[in-house]
Amino acid sequence: MTAHENRQRLRTALASTDVTVAPGVFDGISAHLVRLLEFAAAYMTGAGVAASGFGLPDIGLVTQTEMVERARMLVSALGDVPLIADADTGYGAELSVIRTVREFESAGVAAIQLEDQAFPKKCGHLPDKELISTDAFVKKLEAALDARTDSDLILIARTDARGPLGIAAAIDRANAYAAAGADMIFVEAPQGADEVERIANEVSAPLLINLVIGGLTPIESSTRLTDLGYAVAIHPSLPLGAAAFAMLTGLAGLAGRDPAPLLPSTPAEFFDLVGLAEWSELAELYRTKGE
Repeated sequence: MTAHENRQRLRTALASTDVTVAPGVFDGISAHLVRLLEFAAAYMTGAGVAASGFGLPDIGLVTQTEMVERARMLVSALGDVPLIADADTGYGAELSVIRTVREFESAGVAAIQLEDQAFPKKCGHLPDKELISTDAFVKKLEAALDARTDSDLILIARTDARGPLGIAAAIDRANAYAAAGADMIFVEAPQGADEVERIANEVSAPLLINLVIGGLTPIESSTRLTDLGYAVAIHPSLPLGAAAFAMLTGLAGLAGRDPAPLLPSTPAEFFDLVGLAEWSELAELYRTKGE
Protein backbone atom coordinates (compact mmCIF):
# COMPACT_ATOMS: atom_id res chain seq x y z
CA MET A 1 0.00 0.00 0.00
CA THR A 2 1.36 3.44 -0.94
CA ALA A 3 1.71 6.37 1.46
CA HIS A 4 -1.17 8.12 -0.29
CA GLU A 5 -3.39 5.05 0.09
CA ASN A 6 -2.50 4.83 3.79
CA ARG A 7 -3.47 8.47 4.23
CA GLN A 8 -6.79 7.82 2.55
CA ARG A 9 -7.22 4.74 4.73
CA LEU A 10 -6.69 6.84 7.87
CA ARG A 11 -9.15 9.47 6.66
CA THR A 12 -11.71 6.72 6.12
CA ALA A 13 -11.13 5.40 9.64
CA LEU A 14 -11.51 8.88 11.09
CA ALA A 15 -14.84 9.30 9.29
CA SER A 16 -16.22 6.37 11.25
CA THR A 17 -18.47 7.04 14.23
CA ASP A 18 -16.16 4.89 16.39
CA VAL A 19 -13.01 6.33 17.96
CA THR A 20 -9.82 5.15 16.22
CA VAL A 21 -7.41 3.60 18.75
CA ALA A 22 -3.75 4.25 17.91
CA PRO A 23 -1.19 2.52 20.17
CA GLY A 24 2.22 4.10 20.61
CA VAL A 25 5.04 2.70 18.49
CA PHE A 26 8.70 3.54 18.96
CA ASP A 27 10.77 0.70 17.49
CA GLY A 28 10.53 -2.16 15.02
CA ILE A 29 8.99 -4.77 17.30
CA SER A 30 6.28 -2.43 18.63
CA ALA A 31 5.35 -1.50 15.04
CA HIS A 32 5.21 -5.11 13.89
CA LEU A 33 3.01 -6.09 16.85
CA VAL A 34 0.56 -3.26 16.12
CA ARG A 35 0.41 -4.44 12.50
CA LEU A 36 -0.09 -8.07 13.48
CA LEU A 37 -2.93 -7.11 15.84
CA GLU A 38 -4.58 -5.16 12.99
CA PHE A 39 -5.02 -1.78 14.65
CA ALA A 40 -6.49 0.90 12.40
CA ALA A 41 -3.60 3.30 13.11
CA ALA A 42 -0.39 3.70 15.07
CA TYR A 43 1.12 6.70 16.84
CA MET A 44 4.85 7.44 16.75
CA THR A 45 5.42 8.62 20.29
CA GLY A 46 8.12 11.25 20.61
CA ALA A 47 8.65 10.29 24.25
CA GLY A 48 9.04 6.65 23.30
CA VAL A 49 11.50 7.41 20.50
CA ALA A 50 13.53 9.70 22.76
CA ALA A 51 13.71 7.12 25.56
CA SER A 52 14.07 3.89 23.59
CA GLY A 53 16.08 5.14 20.64
CA PHE A 54 18.37 7.67 22.29
CA GLY A 55 18.18 7.14 26.05
CA LEU A 56 16.84 10.67 26.54
CA PRO A 57 13.86 12.24 28.32
CA ASP A 58 11.20 13.97 26.22
CA ILE A 59 12.44 17.54 26.62
CA GLY A 60 13.27 18.51 23.04
CA LEU A 61 16.66 16.83 22.70
CA VAL A 62 15.90 14.61 19.71
CA THR A 63 16.36 16.31 16.33
CA GLN A 64 14.09 16.50 13.31
CA THR A 65 16.29 14.23 11.20
CA GLU A 66 16.45 11.60 13.96
CA MET A 67 12.67 11.61 14.28
CA VAL A 68 12.12 11.46 10.52
CA GLU A 69 14.41 8.47 10.15
CA ARG A 70 12.60 6.68 12.95
CA ALA A 71 9.29 7.48 11.24
CA ARG A 72 10.58 6.07 7.95
CA MET A 73 11.49 2.77 9.64
CA LEU A 74 8.15 2.59 11.45
CA VAL A 75 6.20 3.20 8.22
CA SER A 76 8.04 0.29 6.63
CA ALA A 77 7.39 -2.04 9.58
CA LEU A 78 3.72 -1.05 9.87
CA GLY A 79 2.89 -1.82 6.24
CA ASP A 80 -0.75 -0.92 5.66
CA VAL A 81 -1.28 0.52 9.16
CA PRO A 82 -1.25 4.34 8.86
CA LEU A 83 1.24 6.17 11.08
CA ILE A 84 0.46 9.36 12.99
CA ALA A 85 3.82 11.06 13.63
CA ASP A 86 4.76 13.33 16.52
CA ALA A 87 6.75 16.23 15.01
CA ASP A 88 6.99 18.27 18.21
CA THR A 89 7.12 22.03 17.48
CA GLY A 90 8.15 21.58 13.86
CA TYR A 91 11.75 22.18 15.03
CA GLY A 92 11.75 25.93 14.49
CA ALA A 93 9.90 28.78 12.82
CA GLU A 94 7.96 28.68 9.55
CA LEU A 95 10.82 27.66 7.26
CA SER A 96 11.78 24.82 9.58
CA VAL A 97 8.14 23.72 9.71
CA ILE A 98 8.02 23.61 5.92
CA ARG A 99 11.05 21.34 5.81
CA THR A 100 9.65 19.21 8.63
CA VAL A 101 6.38 18.62 6.79
CA ARG A 102 8.21 17.80 3.56
CA GLU A 103 10.52 15.33 5.30
CA PHE A 104 7.77 13.53 7.22
CA GLU A 105 5.58 13.39 4.12
CA SER A 106 8.49 11.89 2.18
CA ALA A 107 8.93 9.31 4.96
CA GLY A 108 5.39 8.09 4.28
CA VAL A 109 3.49 9.10 7.42
CA ALA A 110 -0.29 9.48 7.21
CA ALA A 111 -0.57 12.34 9.72
CA ILE A 112 1.76 14.81 11.38
CA GLN A 113 1.25 16.48 14.77
CA LEU A 114 2.57 19.98 15.52
CA GLU A 115 2.31 21.73 18.89
CA ASP A 116 2.29 25.29 20.20
CA GLN A 117 5.02 24.93 22.81
CA ALA A 118 8.13 27.06 22.69
CA PHE A 119 11.32 25.26 21.73
CA PRO A 120 12.67 23.22 23.43
CA LYS A 121 9.39 21.48 24.17
CA LYS A 122 8.54 19.14 27.03
CA CYS A 123 6.37 16.07 27.38
CA GLY A 124 2.79 17.29 27.64
CA HIS A 125 2.40 15.71 31.08
CA LEU A 126 5.40 17.48 32.65
CA PRO A 127 5.10 20.85 34.45
CA ASP A 128 6.46 24.28 33.47
CA LYS A 129 5.65 24.19 29.76
CA GLU A 130 6.11 27.40 27.78
CA LEU A 131 3.98 28.44 24.80
CA ILE A 132 4.34 30.60 21.74
CA SER A 133 1.48 32.99 20.96
CA THR A 134 -1.67 31.86 19.18
CA ASP A 135 -0.83 34.07 16.18
CA ALA A 136 2.70 32.68 15.96
CA PHE A 137 1.42 29.12 15.92
CA VAL A 138 -1.23 29.93 13.33
CA LYS A 139 1.58 31.14 11.05
CA LYS A 140 3.37 27.84 11.56
CA LEU A 141 0.16 25.97 10.77
CA GLU A 142 -0.28 27.98 7.57
CA ALA A 143 3.28 27.11 6.57
CA ALA A 144 2.60 23.43 7.26
CA LEU A 145 -0.60 23.45 5.22
CA ASP A 146 1.17 25.11 2.30
CA ALA A 147 4.09 22.68 2.50
CA ARG A 148 2.22 19.41 2.06
CA THR A 149 2.02 18.09 -1.48
CA ASP A 150 -0.55 15.38 -0.69
CA SER A 151 -3.77 16.99 0.51
CA ASP A 152 -4.67 13.71 2.24
CA LEU A 153 -1.76 14.13 4.67
CA ILE A 154 -3.55 14.96 7.94
CA LEU A 155 -2.26 17.93 9.93
CA ILE A 156 -2.96 17.76 13.66
CA ALA A 157 -2.67 20.94 15.74
CA ARG A 158 -1.87 20.35 19.39
CA THR A 159 -2.21 22.95 22.11
CA ASP A 160 -0.44 22.64 25.45
CA ALA A 161 -2.22 25.67 26.90
CA ARG A 162 -4.20 23.73 29.51
CA GLY A 163 -1.28 23.59 31.94
CA PRO A 164 0.03 27.16 31.87
CA LEU A 165 -3.17 29.04 30.90
CA GLY A 166 -6.17 26.88 31.85
CA ILE A 167 -8.83 24.93 30.01
CA ALA A 168 -10.73 27.96 28.64
CA ALA A 169 -7.60 29.33 26.96
CA ALA A 170 -6.79 25.87 25.59
CA ILE A 171 -10.24 25.62 24.01
CA ASP A 172 -9.90 29.12 22.55
CA ARG A 173 -6.58 28.15 20.96
CA ALA A 174 -8.02 24.86 19.71
CA ASN A 175 -10.82 26.65 17.88
CA ALA A 176 -8.39 29.21 16.44
CA TYR A 177 -6.23 26.40 15.06
CA ALA A 178 -9.25 24.66 13.59
CA ALA A 179 -10.29 27.91 11.92
CA ALA A 180 -6.76 28.21 10.48
CA GLY A 181 -7.24 24.91 8.65
CA ALA A 182 -5.92 22.14 10.90
CA ASP A 183 -7.53 18.80 10.03
CA MET A 184 -7.66 17.66 13.64
CA ILE A 185 -7.24 19.21 17.08
CA PHE A 186 -5.35 17.79 20.04
CA VAL A 187 -5.87 19.51 23.41
CA GLU A 188 -3.10 18.08 25.55
CA ALA A 189 -3.50 17.06 29.20
CA PRO A 190 -7.12 17.88 30.13
CA GLN A 191 -7.53 17.26 33.85
CA GLY A 192 -10.64 15.31 34.77
CA ALA A 193 -13.54 13.75 32.91
CA ASP A 194 -15.41 17.06 32.94
CA GLU A 195 -12.65 18.73 30.91
CA VAL A 196 -12.55 15.83 28.45
CA GLU A 197 -16.28 16.32 27.92
CA ARG A 198 -16.01 20.12 27.74
CA ILE A 199 -13.43 19.90 24.95
CA ALA A 200 -15.72 17.59 23.00
CA ASN A 201 -18.62 20.01 23.41
CA GLU A 202 -16.78 23.28 22.74
CA VAL A 203 -14.17 22.54 20.06
CA SER A 204 -15.56 22.58 16.53
CA ALA A 205 -13.23 20.07 14.84
CA PRO A 206 -12.32 16.37 14.80
CA LEU A 207 -10.55 15.62 18.08
CA LEU A 208 -7.60 13.53 19.25
CA ILE A 209 -7.10 12.62 22.91
CA ASN A 210 -3.86 11.47 24.52
CA LEU A 211 -4.23 8.75 27.18
CA VAL A 212 -0.97 8.50 29.14
CA ILE A 213 -0.65 5.97 31.94
CA GLY A 214 -0.06 7.91 35.16
CA GLY A 215 -0.59 11.20 33.33
CA LEU A 216 -2.92 14.12 33.96
CA THR A 217 -5.81 12.90 31.80
CA PRO A 218 -8.16 10.14 33.02
CA ILE A 219 -8.05 6.93 30.99
CA GLU A 220 -11.47 6.94 29.32
CA SER A 221 -12.92 3.88 27.59
CA SER A 222 -13.25 3.75 23.82
CA THR A 223 -17.02 3.52 24.27
CA ARG A 224 -17.10 6.73 26.28
CA LEU A 225 -14.83 8.54 23.82
CA THR A 226 -17.01 7.39 20.91
CA ASP A 227 -20.08 8.71 22.72
CA LEU A 228 -18.34 12.07 23.18
CA GLY A 229 -17.37 12.18 19.50
CA TYR A 230 -13.58 11.89 19.71
CA ALA A 231 -12.01 10.73 16.45
CA VAL A 232 -8.68 9.34 17.72
CA ALA A 233 -7.38 8.04 21.04
CA ILE A 234 -3.63 7.63 21.19
CA HIS A 235 -2.06 5.36 23.83
CA PRO A 236 1.63 6.29 23.59
CA SER A 237 2.77 4.91 26.94
CA LEU A 238 1.01 1.54 27.02
CA PRO A 239 3.46 -0.53 24.90
CA LEU A 240 6.46 1.48 26.12
CA GLY A 241 5.48 1.16 29.77
CA ALA A 242 4.90 -2.58 29.45
CA ALA A 243 8.27 -3.06 27.76
CA ALA A 244 10.11 -0.97 30.35
CA PHE A 245 8.38 -2.83 33.21
CA ALA A 246 9.33 -6.21 31.77
CA MET A 247 12.96 -5.16 31.20
CA LEU A 248 13.29 -3.61 34.63
CA THR A 249 11.82 -6.56 36.52
CA GLY A 250 13.78 -9.08 34.45
CA LEU A 251 17.08 -7.25 34.90
CA ALA A 252 16.44 -6.70 38.60
CA GLY A 253 15.92 -10.42 39.00
CA LEU A 254 19.19 -11.09 37.18
CA ALA A 255 20.96 -8.60 39.44
CA GLY A 256 19.33 -9.97 42.60
CA ARG A 257 17.72 -6.60 43.36
CA ASP A 258 14.22 -5.39 44.18
CA PRO A 259 12.84 -3.45 41.18
CA ALA A 260 10.20 -1.62 43.25
CA PRO A 261 12.24 1.53 44.01
CA LEU A 262 12.80 2.11 40.28
CA LEU A 263 9.30 1.31 38.99
CA PRO A 264 7.77 4.56 37.66
CA SER A 265 4.17 5.62 38.27
CA THR A 266 4.20 9.00 36.48
CA PRO A 267 5.74 10.30 33.24
CA ALA A 268 8.35 12.26 35.22
CA GLU A 269 9.41 9.12 37.10
CA PHE A 270 9.65 7.23 33.81
CA PHE A 271 11.88 9.95 32.32
CA ASP A 272 14.07 9.78 35.42
CA LEU A 273 15.05 6.30 34.18
CA VAL A 274 16.70 8.03 31.20
CA GLY A 275 18.25 10.98 32.98
CA LEU A 276 15.55 13.65 33.42
CA ALA A 277 16.91 14.74 36.80
CA GLU A 278 20.42 15.23 35.41
CA TRP A 279 19.18 17.15 32.36
CA SER A 280 16.98 19.31 34.59
CA GLU A 281 19.98 20.18 36.76
CA LEU A 282 21.91 21.20 33.65
CA ALA A 283 19.02 23.34 32.45
CA GLU A 284 18.81 25.09 35.82
CA LEU A 285 22.58 25.61 35.87
CA TYR A 286 22.55 27.47 32.57
CA ARG A 287 19.32 29.29 33.35
CA THR A 288 20.84 30.84 36.47
CA LYS A 289 24.41 31.23 35.19
CA GLY A 290 25.50 34.87 35.42
CA GLU A 291 22.60 35.96 37.62
